[in-house]
Formats: sequence, C-alpha cells, structure tokens
Amino acid sequence: MLGPLGSLGAMRVLVTGAAGFIGSHVSERLAGAGAAEVVGIDDLSTGTVANLNGIEIRLVQGSILDADALGDAVDGDGGVDAIVHLAARPSVPRSIDDPVASHEANTVGTLRVLEAARAARASGRDVQVIVASSSSVYGSNPTLPKHEGLATLPVSPYAASKLATEQYTLAWQKSYGMRTLAFRFFNVFGPRQAPGHAYAAVVPAFVYAALRGEPLTVHGDGTQTRDFTYVGTVADVIVDALQRGVSHDTPVNLAFGTRTSLLEVIERLRTMIELPIAVEHVANRAGDVPHSQADNSLLRSLFTIDPVDLDTGLVATVEWMCQYIAAGG
Repeated sequence: MLGPLGSLGAMRVLVTGAAGFIGSHVSERLAGAGAAEVVGIDDLSTGTVANLNGIEIRLVQGSILDADALGDAVDGDGGVDAIVHLAARPSVPRSIDDPVASHEANTVGTLRVLEAARAARASGRDVQVIVASSSSVYGSNPTLPKHEGLATLPVSPYAASKLATEQYTLAWQKSYGMRTLAFRFFNVFGPRQAPGHAYAAVVPAFVYAALRGEPLTVHGDGTQTRDFTYVGTVADVIVDALQRGVSHDTPVNLAFGTRTSLLEVIERLRTMIELPIAVEHVANRAGDVPHSQADNSLLRSLFTIDPVDLDTGLVATVEWMCQYIAAGG
C-alpha cells in the first residue's frame, strides 16, 4: 500500500459506480482520508447499496446517462472538485452478448461525465477526472509485459468501449485543458466482487464455488495468465492521485507486473481453504486473451507503491466470501 494517506482537505469527490465493487472501496478510502464530502452516483444495475454500509456518502441513485441525475451528482450542493469515473457495464462475455449496451454505458457514459466536468470548468471549477480503462485494450497484441506504448488491438466490444473511454478522456485533456488521468486496470479482485452469476470474474467465481463444494469452471486448460491486482491497492493509488492532483497525457497501467496462471490460483486456494477442490474444464470464451502482464514502469514513476500481494488479497477475499455465503449470498 501507499502508507498512511493524508487528508483530502476541503475536496468534494464524485465516484461514479460508487455502489459497485471498486467504487465502494474508493468511496471508503476517500471518506477515511478526510474528503469534505463523498458523492456517489449508481443505477444499482451491478452494485448494491449494501456495499456502502458504514461509509459516509451522499448517493444519487441513477444512471450517468440520465442528465438530471448526473447533474445533481456533479453540481449539487456547490459542486464537486474531482470525479473518479468507475461506472461501467463490466465483463467481456456480457459485451459479446449485448455490445450496444456496453457501448452506451461505457463509451457514451464516459462522454457524458467528461462533458459534465467540462461544463463545471466553464463555470469556474477545475474538476479533475480519473477514469478506469482496462488491460483488455491490448487485446491480441502478444507482447509481454504490456507497456503503454504498445499498439492496442481490442478483441471484444468491452475492450473497444474501454479504449474509447481512455481516448475520449485524453482528447478532452488536450482539447479543453482538463486535468485527467486514465488508468488501465488489470484483473482487480477482492472483497465485494460479486460471485454467483454468469459474468462473474474469475477470482470470486473460483472462491464462491470452492466454498460451496462445487467444481471450479475453467475456460480452456487453465494455463492462461493474469496480472491480479488487489482492490485495496487500486483504491489507495486513486486516492493518492487525487491528493496530489496527478494528471498524465497517456494511459497508465495500474498493475504490478505479476503473472499468475489460473491453475496457480486454484492451487493457492486449495492451501487456504483446505477443502477438496474439483475443476471442470470447458471451452475457451470468445474475447478472452491468453496472457496478461503489466509493465509498471510508468506507474512507479508517478507513485510510490507497496502493493498488497496475491496471497494476502486472496485470504481477504476468502474471509469476505465466507461472510457473504453465511448471510445467504
């Protein structure tokens, strides 16, 4: 982690997708770092109000595609000083099933957020905007590790929508002088990441199945690799970027250069859970890439970071999932 976080002073911060997995962790960190106010907007299509339990936040329930709801979130009560834009329609398979919905939420939604920030700037508020892109933008480019200068070759509608997200953000920086920062997330995992549905990410899907005594579904042979990043580390980096007003004219990988296969993750879970874990291999999914690993040189030049390691993050995820299942999840 980054160590003790300083105060955000009088800053008022909007988190889009605040009731979601990453959004709730960012909101929690912001409140803990002394933000004057944390404002959230979420249509609760994938997030839940329960994720915000115990977090001091003003939540606007609505979509970023709704001009009234977004206007209330950005300009209400005097307006916000910064926006962390995390609202999105996640999942590569979901985007393949419904590409138009992914485009509307991810691409058009980002444009609406940027325009709201630009309007605030025109009225005298220099609103910083941090957005979430994805490692999926590298797509079929085989080079490892992935550095920000590589050609982007998306292979799914989700990846294309995230590439549009970051490119719109950088274009608004250049065109309108806005302070922006586009992070490329790599396989973020941790507590509050929803399991038990067709589009669940691999770590919560594995942990949920293992704790319920069900076989773990592995698409392909399991040798595909990912650069897993703990959600608490992601939240700390974002809050530090807000505190220091970090802006950059290219996307920034937010991951730490690790490369772990799905089979390795399963073996770690076998040790932690101490239960028999069966594995069921099925066909590869369209849009998946075989390997992912970040070059974090640019990230390290901008931030001083001691990330939470994979085992520590998995333990925290297992502990949360046990509570989730016990509560009827």
